[in-house]
Amino acid sequence: MNTDVIADYLTRVRNAVKAGHRVVEIPSSNLKKEITKILFDQGFVLSYKFEDDKGHQGVIKIALKYDKLTKDPVIKKIQRISTPGLRKYASSGDMPRILNGLGIAIVSTSAGVMTGRQAQSQNVGGEVLCYVY
Repeated sequence: MNTDVIADYLTRVRNAVKAGHRVVEIPSSNLKKEITKILFDQGFVLSYKFEDDKGHQGVIKIALKYDKLTKDPVIKKIQRISTPGLRKYASSGDMPRILNGLGIAIVSTSAGVMTGRQAQSQNVGGEVLCYVY
């Protein structure tokens, strides 16, 4: 049984947002930590905490962000793009633009995990992990 850990991460966040939860807990990995940092830096989540247990992989606790007035979630859609069965790559020249720049593409590059815009500015391409808007 080979599972897609990134898809699992995104699904847990998506389900928590739909259910209106304040906090979601996700099993930790270095790639998931990097994605979480990007979501925080881009303003999609309120805060996060890495709880690393000795011997275990630890968990990531993410505080989800909602609009103060309308109570709408900040994350409207979070979508897996590149899957283990069908990888999607983009060169620095053809990074996808999400909702005319309102959303972000998270890209795994040789220089680390970053947004599509950061990858473009550093002139590196990579695997398009997901879109968030």
